[in-house]
Amino acid sequence: MTDPGLVRRQFDGGGWRWEDITIISADAVVPQDLQGAWDPLGLSDAFFDLDLPKVDDFGDHLLIVLHGLRDDDVETYEVDCFVAKDRLLTVRSGRSLAIDALWTQMERTPGLVPDAPGEVAAALADLLTRRLLGVTDAFELQSEELIGRALSADPDLLGDIAAIRSDLANARRVLMPQREVLDQLRTVRTPLFDDHTRRRFADVFDVASRATQDLDSARSATSEVIEAYRGAEARKATEVNRVLTIYAAIMLPLTLIAGFFGMNHEGLPTIDEDRGWIVVLSVMIGVAALSLGVFVAVGWIRRPSARVAATTLGKGLIEAARTPIDAVLALRPVRGDRRRRGRANDRDEG
Repeated sequence: MTDPGLVRRQFDGGGWRWEDITIISADAVVPQDLQGAWDPLGLSDAFFDLDLPKVDDFGDHLLIVLHGLRDDDVETYEVDCFVAKDRLLTVRSGRSLAIDALWTQMERTPGLVPDAPGEVAAALADLLTRRLLGVTDAFELQSEELIGRALSADPDLLGDIAAIRSDLANARRVLMPQREVLDQLRTVRTPLFDDHTRRRFADVFDVASRATQDLDSARSATSEVIEAYRGAEARKATEVNRVLTIYAAIMLPLTLIAGFFGMNHEGLPTIDEDRGWIVVLSVMIGVAALSLGVFVAVGWIRRPSARVAATTLGKGLIEAARTPIDAVLALRPVRGDRRRRGRANDRDEG
């Protein structure tokens, strides 16, 4: 009887078989035909638990837990791979772009299907890990915009930076243990993997290491953006304070003059003259003009344009925000692996 909470499909690789199971309901149960072929605790973890990347060796088969990036959001999902000598079982919840791409390629090019399930697991690990590079790729596309918003002291920037740092932290949370798993797989001594498969896992380990470094660089870049925002915000506050200070400095002597001639005492200069107010007003205008001239002379009113400031401050920050991106989201053909294997065999025979 078919469980309605599961979607199952199979691929015949010639001397081995790949079964892919998608869990679509929380009420799904472990199929009876799987319980005798795979470790029961491993199946329980795959169907009911959420684990960080890990590898468990059960002797005649391995359980490899990997994580990938969903295609619609910065969110990771779990893929449980059971690898035996002639069988491969993948269990995941929801859609997996990496599994679908690998499955489609193998259906379209049956002549290039790998010889063993371990090679498919390595190719799947490669795709899942490279998909995680999409996080740093997305940050790279936004970096210059974030810098521009930081230099203009956009008040909404801090909320966006907090969301970006959360996405980077989520990706790094699974990348670190996944890199450790790949490190184990590239050196594991098991009859399930040949030297070619281990070399493939070694290549994926290099990708995971580079992705981890890129995420660390991206987090450092967000700190630089925050510092630029704080500096721009401080400059804005300084400009406001300087304008208020200049305004107060100009108005202070004018207020003093107005207060002096506004005293109700006889004998004040020009108090009894018809054009006395003209004289006082002329003095006030002269004092204001003299004050403005002094402020211009000392450089209080002159300031660099926003364009010059942005160019000067942006040079170093843009370079700091850029991280080396090598995101390959397309499926790497299996033909390349066979060519490398053929060259290796030629060298051995020579």
